[in-house]
Amino acid sequence: MNLAIMSTDGFLFLLRWFHFFFGIIWIGLLYYFNFVQGPFFAETDAATKSGAIQKLVPRALWWFRWGAMLTFLTGWTSISIRWSQGGGASFASTWGTAILTGGTLGSLMWANVWFIIWPNQKVVIQSAQQVAGGGTAIPSAAACGARAGVASRTNVLFSIPMLFFMGAASHLPIPVRADSKLGLLALIYAVILIALEGNAIKGKTGLMTTVKGVITCGFLFAAVLYGLMEALL
Repeated sequence: MNLAIMSTDGFLFLLRWFHFFFGIIWIGLLYYFNFVQGPFFAETDAATKSGAIQKLVPRALWWFRWGAMLTFLTGWTSISIRWSQGGGASFASTWGTAILTGGTLGSLMWANVWFIIWPNQKVVIQSAQQVAGGGTAIPSAAACGARAGVASRTNVLFSIPMLFFMGAASHLPIPVRADSKLGLLALIYAVILIALEGNAIKGKTGLMTTVKGVITCGFLFAAVLYGLMEALL
């Protein structure tokens, strides 16, 4: 008996399945940190917050960062296989433009998790553990927490258009004109994303400080990127 799952298409399906599975873990925890845990920490007492940082946060961050890693790996493996099957021509299409836009946003989010959020949160966790053990707080812990917070808010901002374009790749066909300006679109996207990622590395939350603010900014950002795609494809 020939099993569909054992074919090349079956392997691609499994990659997408695992991509969805790990992506739900990752993005779900991203929203938990920003929409639930953050406001709770702002209102709770110091002892409860310290206990959560020592025992709850490390567990959540383990699932968070490995969910991000496996989402990243399964996603780009799927895209690489598609490239090997159809060549570059398949990316000069609605599917290709949307999937690469979503993939780029997701990759920036992955980088923020592993190179900004996690390293800074390790300092915050270690500081809380030292204080609980009778030691002194790490002087840079507050600044590290703030930097992780900016990167996390940026990831929420990126996640909304990322999810939009991942869905649009297969479910929202946008006609590609013969005179489409793919190069210009890529350039504008690059300038916008470099500026926002630069803010994640060195800037502040700004309009994204509140949960309402970051959600609003995320939907506006998705609308801007979509509008540019419609105008230039």
